[in-house]
Amino acid sequence: MKIKTLVAVLLLSGGVTTTFAQSDCNANSSISHEAVRAGNFKDAYAPCMAVLKDCPTLRYYTFTDAQKILIGLMKQNKDRNSAEYKKLFDELMSVHDQKIQYLPEFSKKYKTGIPSPASALGTKAVDYLQYAPAPDLNQAYAWLKESVDGAKGESDGAVLHFFLDVSMQKVKADTNHTDQFFQDYIDASKYADDAIAAETKEAKKKNLQAIKDNLVAMFINSGVADCESLQNIYGPKVEENKTDSVFLKKAVAILKMMKCNENEAYFKASEYLYNINPTADAAVGVAAMYYKKGDFDNAVKFFDESLAKETDNVKKAEIAYAAAAALMQAKKLSQARSYCQKAISFNESYGDPYILLAQMYGSNPNWSDEPALNKCTYFVVIDKLQRAKSVDPSVTDRANELISTYARHTPQAKDLFMLGYKAGDRITIGGWIGESTTIR
Repeated sequence: MKIKTLVAVLLLSGGVTTTFAQSDCNANSSISHEAVRAGNFKDAYAPCMAVLKDCPTLRYYTFTDAQKILIGLMKQNKDRNSAEYKKLFDELMSVHDQKIQYLPEFSKKYKTGIPSPASALGTKAVDYLQYAPAPDLNQAYAWLKESVDGAKGESDGAVLHFFLDVSMQKVKADTNHTDQFFQDYIDASKYADDAIAAETKEAKKKNLQAIKDNLVAMFINSGVADCESLQNIYGPKVEENKTDSVFLKKAVAILKMMKCNENEAYFKASEYLYNINPTADAAVGVAAMYYKKGDFDNAVKFFDESLAKETDNVKKAEIAYAAAAALMQAKKLSQARSYCQKAISFNESYGDPYILLAQMYGSNPNWSDEPALNKCTYFVVIDKLQRAKSVDPSVTDRANELISTYARHTPQAKDLFMLGYKAGDRITIGGWIGESTTIR
């Protein structure tokens, strides 16, 4: 046979082989995909594995099918210590690695629907944690951190959840991880916020918000997020990042969320943030700093500035209430009452301002030369406390305790009778209070 003829035959033979191989891949892909859709993982296994071996870039869904098949078969096995289970698990990890290897090629082939390698690594880590016979937390954390650092706001919600959960487990095992745990929370929380902001579909946005709320709950319940720990962590970091508004804003938010707004770190972060970007939250932090120092005039000044900048009425109510508390400490009771009334106008369901009004009235009840009339002030005090628990059930226990205390100071009926008053009569409390109440 001539050489040219031999070459032609060999080329033709190669082409035919390729065609047959492609045909086998298509057939196996079709068989396995239909079996997966039917939930028949046993019959789907062999053809799917054949496709991944012979033509891995044929279709992207081969990899997602393979994950479903292997996980389905592992769930049927249940014995994580069996050789068969371990074999299936090793194959699952191999499928993830192979998928990550070919993602750049799939990204060129398909315009949408292909995850980034960082996101795919996060999916691998989640499967590892859920299905490994004995998962290594350090290995899982390394993969999750690499995934989250790479995917950022495009991270899957499950990846963010497991990332913080594993970080929390690490800090419980070794307190040297505490600093990193706080940073992990900052990062995961920011990326969840970014994902929520970018999402346009309401259902997905709601799901992302639930994930964010869960991150917050994990952080609060971690057992290491107390105010002393936060001060130790954020004290030096605030100084190091005093010109970084993104960091300072997150630090203020975390310290405020954890009710650590008497920490020096909170004051400093708020002050530095105010110098860069005088937001409502920053102004509140500066006001709190002055309040703790006993400089009530400056405290109220910054509370006022925060009120002017804030747009959320619930937050405005809290700010006005804080200003009222500062003015009460300064013995400026009329002004304090004015801010309580502002707080109520912003949020009618807010019980704390009513309680503060009651405490102010109760602390300064004298307005008459008649002791029995002065004791009528406590009827107004009780009115405010009753109002507090009627609009805000969350303050009921506190209001009832105070009602029990103040009720012991109301006047005797015989003392009022001598002054021409009886139960059911209306009386106006004089002095700075100037409110009417009913004698009972």
